[in-house]
Amino acid sequence: MQHDPILNVPKRPYVDHGPKKLAWYWAFTLYMAFAIAILLGYIKEYFGTFVLGTQFQVTPKGYAPLIRAFDSFYYRRMYSLVRDCWNRPIASAASAWIDVMTPKPEGGHTTKRCLNLGSYNYLGFADGSCNDEVIQTIKKYGVSSCSTRIEGGYTELHKQLEKTISTFVGKEDAIVFDMGYATNSTVIPALIGKGGLIISDSLNHASVIAGCKSSGAKIRVFQHNNVENLEQVLREAIVQGQPRTHRPWTKILIVVEGIYSMEGEICRLPEIVEVKKKYKAYLYVDEAHSIGSIGHTGRGVCEYFGVPPSDIDILMGTFTKSFGSVGGYIASNKELIAYLRSTAYGAIYETSMSPACCQQIISALNFIQSDDGANRLFQLRENTIYFRKRMAALGFPIFGNPDSPVAPMALYHAAKMPAFSRECLERNIACVVVGYPATPLLLPRVRFCLSSAHTRKDLDWAIEQMSEIGDIIELKYFKPKPFDKEEFDQQIQKEREKYFARVAATQKQ
Repeated sequence: MQHDPILNVPKRPYVDHGPKKLAWYWAFTLYMAFAIAILLGYIKEYFGTFVLGTQFQVTPKGYAPLIRAFDSFYYRRMYSLVRDCWNRPIASAASAWIDVMTPKPEGGHTTKRCLNLGSYNYLGFADGSCNDEVIQTIKKYGVSSCSTRIEGGYTELHKQLEKTISTFVGKEDAIVFDMGYATNSTVIPALIGKGGLIISDSLNHASVIAGCKSSGAKIRVFQHNNVENLEQVLREAIVQGQPRTHRPWTKILIVVEGIYSMEGEICRLPEIVEVKKKYKAYLYVDEAHSIGSIGHTGRGVCEYFGVPPSDIDILMGTFTKSFGSVGGYIASNKELIAYLRSTAYGAIYETSMSPACCQQIISALNFIQSDDGANRLFQLRENTIYFRKRMAALGFPIFGNPDSPVAPMALYHAAKMPAFSRECLERNIACVVVGYPATPLLLPRVRFCLSSAHTRKDLDWAIEQMSEIGDIIELKYFKPKPFDKEEFDQQIQKEREKYFARVAATQKQ
């Protein structure tokens, strides 16, 4: 069994890193808060409609309403009260510190310099470190390809990017797309259709869900990151066969993510691969958040667990997180990639990726494989471990895998979500709060995203500010524990030496 030398947490067998369940009285108060808010909203609607004569939703006579009544009510009476927690334009690059625009009471906007704990800038490429190459590319190719890839939008840069990313992830070939969401939503229907079976993790991203629904295949869902339940669902599906006819499935596709961005959990890849091989299914891994952020050379969840990329049939990833660009990719064997070039909707109908974005990704990939890139990767790991350990030591309910740069913190009560967001903004911290319907009703949370661009001074200052906020709105659900910075620094130094020894060994190979 392997152990993390700093966190002393076993990577295998699987440990549940999810948020703790709420006590019944907490759940009761939360449901009561929602009930009271909805009741007050309906009272305002009644007086507005029947006393003041206000028409909130106008539907022409004889027509069905375009907007569902409760959706319209929820937006006006519930979401509108807290929408300032999300509708905050950013007036700068998404680096370690950003300029956040906030409205003035008298009208207009002002900007506030805030520490950025909310963007997926894992390796800090939003700082413009690749700008020189990108600018030269714009001068040569322009700002857009202005065409689909099968007509005139496939340039030498696109070809170079596909070769670079396929080599980086350890696959024979790759195809790139203009948008990460469209990569999943247009490729999955090309891989499987009627007569096929998709077994999807219950917390997969919306793009995966959209692709699965568009495919026409039968969809079964297994409990999040529960390999035992996956095997049970898979076995039952094979035994029963297709609905009504009970014929064998034409193919079975298991779809999981490398890091689940809302939970900060890393998938149980080695066990999933074992199940996949046992039942001869195909495996599709979405590495949107894991590629470039975990693994000692940034090669994602396969490298993190030591799983050969050949054991994964389809590797999907995006360039919008660790690489500071746009788009996504599919990496697999040459035959499958050749098939996708002529069948995936995203490859046929979408405008090809901008050459400047291609160059940004190529430059970022080349940088990651250099000594400076190794430093950034380790800095991200150090920041992740340090932030998680210090927040947990203060009593905050930080959950997710200890190595994940996405560090969610449970708020548990809906009223604490806007309170925490506004207090953070007041103290020049930009963070992302998430609530229903993006999360279960009882589990609103704040989602911190760490970056190699953050310094220890940045994190210490932010943790001190959030400790004060936690005392004000009572977010420290656990008993505080002592945290020894000197001991941590000694441990991290030992880990640094081991880390760069592994990197050197990999480079020799």
